[in-house]
Amino acid sequence: MKVFGGRFIASTLLLLSLIVLSSVSVAFAQETDDPVKIEIYKRFYDNRNNNQAAAYTAARDYLQKYSKDKDQYVDYLQKWVMFYERDERKRTLPGLINEKKFAEAYSVGAKILADEPDNLRAQIDLGYAGYLAASAKNETFNADALNYARKAIAAIDGGKVPGEWAPFKGKEDTLAYLHYAVGYLTLKLNPDQAIDSFLKAAQFESDIKKTPSTYFFLGSAYEAGPYKAQSAAYQTQFGNKTETPESKVALDKIKVLLDRIVDAYARAIASAGADPKTETSRKEWLAHVTPLYKFTHGDSEAGLTEYIASVLSKPLPPKP
Repeated sequence: MKVFGGRFIASTLLLLSLIVLSSVSVAFAQETDDPVKIEIYKRFYDNRNNNQAAAYTAARDYLQKYSKDKDQYVDYLQKWVMFYERDERKRTLPGLINEKKFAEAYSVGAKILADEPDNLRAQIDLGYAGYLAASAKNETFNADALNYARKAIAAIDGGKVPGEWAPFKGKEDTLAYLHYAVGYLTLKLNPDQAIDSFLKAAQFESDIKKTPSTYFFLGSAYEAGPYKAQSAAYQTQFGNKTETPESKVALDKIKVLLDRIVDAYARAIASAGADPKTETSRKEWLAHVTPLYKFTHGDSEAGLTEYIASVLSKPLPPKP
């Protein structure tokens, strides 16, 4: 799981301060004799660069009391507050995802994208956050996450680059995780599409390529999608009937899918290695794949151990 760390946000606030405040700060005290007004504005002015949270509080206090003035100070503070809130949303989004506060994260993300519809960094984060939420049994954000992830993939494929790739290692790592997220989020409703996503995820030089779950989910997608559909069609058309050229062709297609499933599970087992944390999963995967392997190997599991041991040295087979 990726950890979303803090980011440098290129702020417009400093630029605003340099342009406007250099000229208005001295004049301000000469334009009013309201001590409260002067105190609040001074609190804002003194904190605007080194303690923007305090400056924000002062700016909000000022606007609450004096927004009806409609002067240059109100106009400036309204803009300052707007840019501060935009930057703050970008700063807080990664932390909300890390803390698994997904409802807040998607609310904040929606506001970021309302201001900047093409904000690639937010699209990436929200696309992958959907996988994190769904893997924690919260599928509320699946549709939104899929939309964001697909937009991010299209933007990156089109040459767009975010301000920074972190928490991912770079372009390929980001694309691998996004395709993985899309595969995971489509696995239940459209396993056939999920196959395409997991195959793409595994093509990039990324940790995803070495992750057992990538291949476990790929095998599951083959089983739940084309294998299930073609097996059902075979039983309906040819079950308990004499073999014909048509039934042989249909059975051969099913065997090809079985080969893909066996390959995927073998990769999951091989990728897991001897890690004690994956021992239970490895045993389950082996128990699952053994009868499938035997079906296409004369009811024998001879060679399966060797097959698993060498499978990662072979190219990942394409979708039939």
